[in-house]
Amino acid sequence: MYIRPRSVAEALSALSTYPSQILSGGTDFFPSLGDRPIRETVVDVSALHELQGIFRATNEMRIGGLTTWTEIIRTPLPRCFDCLKVAAREIGSIQIQNRGTIAGNLCNASPAADGVPPLLALDAEVELTSSEGVRRIPLSEFIVGNRKTLRRADELLTAVVIPDTFRDASSSFVKLGVRRYLVISISMVAAVVLVDGAGCVTAARVTVGSCSAVAQRLRSLEQDLIGMPVSNCDDRVKPHHLSVLSPIDDVRATAAYRREASIRLVQRALQLCT
Repeated sequence: MYIRPRSVAEALSALSTYPSQILSGGTDFFPSLGDRPIRETVVDVSALHELQGIFRATNEMRIGGLTTWTEIIRTPLPRCFDCLKVAAREIGSIQIQNRGTIAGNLCNASPAADGVPPLLALDAEVELTSSEGVRRIPLSEFIVGNRKTLRRADELLTAVVIPDTFRDASSSFVKLGVRRYLVISISMVAAVVLVDGAGCVTAARVTVGSCSAVAQRLRSLEQDLIGMPVSNCDDRVKPHHLSVLSPIDDVRATAAYRREASIRLVQRALQLCT
């Protein structure tokens, strides 16, 4: 069965009634099928225009779940969102950016999802809506494994919420792949750095993707950066700061290469925040 609801309420009713797969931009949905037929009800939420766009709310920014990466690139946003805008430009081709949604990227929960590290660095939360109500979960808790999240079958990811914590911070995103465009990353790093009037770090977030089943914050490094002149942050990065990572060997790179490359990417991301 194929259902294309015209309102969030209609979509939630369908999700609570039928075992369903959600279709939004379709950029991950169809490739994931391979040669398999669709066996569950498909709830196509692409017509829910109320879930599109980026809005200012009290002490936070709200990105509608169906907001595309192209919209994120084109929308004027505070400088702390630079990392997310750069990541958005790295997601597939322009055609993919035009169709792919932020909710789809997070719910697909690929270890190589480009949107996850910058959103983690921005302390993002996801808003999940069902017929029973609305709940918020920190993104750091929402993705629990490779292709696994805490979204219930009757829930729709309606928004990504970013607090004003780092509104005036600088940020960056760097990615390593086997070619420049249309590439699944070997490693990627997002950094958000807030400094005081003297140019010293008062708060920092550094996240690494594609080197674990779930993107990881480098919390020990973040603590070690506090009080450091922002211009010297890259010198502070040591191998032990990346001990939380668990890279694997695959067709793109070895685990050892991923770990070594990630050190360089973290240094480069921090340099870009000066």
